[in-house]
Amino acid sequence: MCGIAGFSLFNYQEGGSASLEAMHKAIVHRGPDASGIYLDEHIGLCHRRLSILDLSEAGNQPMYSADNNLVIVFNGEIYNFLELRADLEQQGVTFKSHTDTEIILALYAREGVKCLDKLNGMFAFALWDKTKQELFIARDRLGKKPLYYFSDKGRFAFGSEIKAILALQDIPREIRLDAVHDFFAYQYVPDPKSIFKHIHKLPPAHYLVLDKNGFSIKEYWDLSFKHVTGDSEETNKQKLKTLLEKVTKQRMISDVPLGAFLSGGVDSSGVVAMMAEASDTPVKTCTIGFDNKAFNEADFAREIAEKYHTEHHEFTVHQNVAEQLEHIASFFDEPFADPSLVPTFFVSELARKAVTVALAGDGGDEMFAGYEKYTTDDIENKLRNKFPESVRKSIFPSLAKIVGTLPGAIGRKGKSLLTSLSHDAAMGFFITNSMMTDDMWNKLVKPDVAATLNGYHPSQYTLDMYNKADGPDHLSKILYTDIKTYMTGDILVKVDRMSMANSLEVRAPILDYQVAEFAATLPSSQKYRDGEKKYLLKEVFKPFIPDSLLYRKKMGFSTPLDEWFRGELKALSESKLLQCNEGLSDVFNTAAINSIWQEHQSHTKDHGIVLWSMLMYQMWYDRYAVIQERSS
Repeated sequence: MCGIAGFSLFNYQEGGSASLEAMHKAIVHRGPDASGIYLDEHIGLCHRRLSILDLSEAGNQPMYSADNNLVIVFNGEIYNFLELRADLEQQGVTFKSHTDTEIILALYAREGVKCLDKLNGMFAFALWDKTKQELFIARDRLGKKPLYYFSDKGRFAFGSEIKAILALQDIPREIRLDAVHDFFAYQYVPDPKSIFKHIHKLPPAHYLVLDKNGFSIKEYWDLSFKHVTGDSEETNKQKLKTLLEKVTKQRMISDVPLGAFLSGGVDSSGVVAMMAEASDTPVKTCTIGFDNKAFNEADFAREIAEKYHTEHHEFTVHQNVAEQLEHIASFFDEPFADPSLVPTFFVSELARKAVTVALAGDGGDEMFAGYEKYTTDDIENKLRNKFPESVRKSIFPSLAKIVGTLPGAIGRKGKSLLTSLSHDAAMGFFITNSMMTDDMWNKLVKPDVAATLNGYHPSQYTLDMYNKADGPDHLSKILYTDIKTYMTGDILVKVDRMSMANSLEVRAPILDYQVAEFAATLPSSQKYRDGEKKYLLKEVFKPFIPDSLLYRKKMGFSTPLDEWFRGELKALSESKLLQCNEGLSDVFNTAAINSIWQEHQSHTKDHGIVLWSMLMYQMWYDRYAVIQERSS
């Protein structure tokens, strides 16, 4: 696991090696073990290394091909590199190191961009071909590793994190208002946008080719749900079990200490069980808990740890969130508000004390329908089919307003359900999952900001993905949508930044693209059945996990937000939200901010999610404003 960055010199002179040094210094946390730069008259590349495979200097980057024509900087891991290496050696290729990086160079030399079809892993890399004078940049299929690029008036730069690009001189930092609106709807800025107008994300499963004439971007893989298997449930269960065992073993290859995140949930417990089955020594496991029992899964994790005799480590998040929150949030270079970033940081910090690589259970919920929202959406879809569209569109909006006056969760959930039902399925899915309702946005947003947005609505991102999905039913379409949006823009960003903040590599077996492709072929009834989520995955894990854990209600990596804003985060939030002179107040009306703050403090309504999004936005802006001031 590493960090990469670089720039083009075709149309703009960036300042040479000093600029590269500034870029890789900005992402030193991603790779504290070694660094290196490459610079010629056309391209500059830099690299930070976190040593995982081949700890010798032979694994340092930038790395060169045998003929010195190709130069690469690479972030990630290629899990099938041993098989690829064996094939290449049969073709007469010799290698100087035992790294997976050298495999990419050899494959590209033979197959060009088609090398991507053979790579199984999490990666983002930039490869400079001196002969072609082309820079080839690629990102893995599911987006586990990040890649940002800057493009403006012929100037081009890229990096694993935005801060590497901002380390260059005179990078414009104009904020995108549509991205701000996106952020408050999703709690993240969806690709290919970033919060900055001229900085973009390279989408997952895409590659970029740059030469003196400019650059082009192409998609090289997509996930299809249209080829539903006719195999029996038992056959599919055995196939899935075999596949999960294989990809877990692949992710246990490491030349440094390795362990696992253990939340006490189905997916992480299943991964730990498979690791234990494949390991001759006790697996090192790490768990985070909370004082608040409603959010604490440590006891469940401990049960799995005891069952598999792991070397178990626990950390309880006490009253220390406020004093570390700004430091934790500083690792995100654009607004990001998934509250589970807090426990993810702490579990990464805990894990790094014992290991350099940790396996995690990410991906199970999106691939196999594990979220509670799929239950709600199933009910909603049945109601949508029961009531004619004319009835839903004409009557349900009024019913939603009436139900919305009811107190507590009944009013909130009832209003959301009826509002969703008054729209088509795709828009209904957006409404159900949006973190800020249109009513709340309209209450908060300044009139001039709304006018500038000129009718833009964040739902378009969800609608585009839902309509692109080729699945045969509603569940397959929303699973595709979640994989392409929520998983990529939220879950994987959170894990990457929080693990890299602690110089820890995280690998997720269930996120192997072969697992994703297999899951996409399963009929929906083998994922969600009669209210049971992740049906087939649970059947695979049933011999390894006690039923009391396997079938308990999902908690997720949750945090007590409502409680925090009335207690530990109250003072910090008052200073950030109620006394800000710029940032949040440039977008939202300060009187409206104060109004929902008072409602929350008086227990009239719970606004924890909205307040958290506003706090994260203001914290990001405060850091951004300092950067802007220093650069001027």
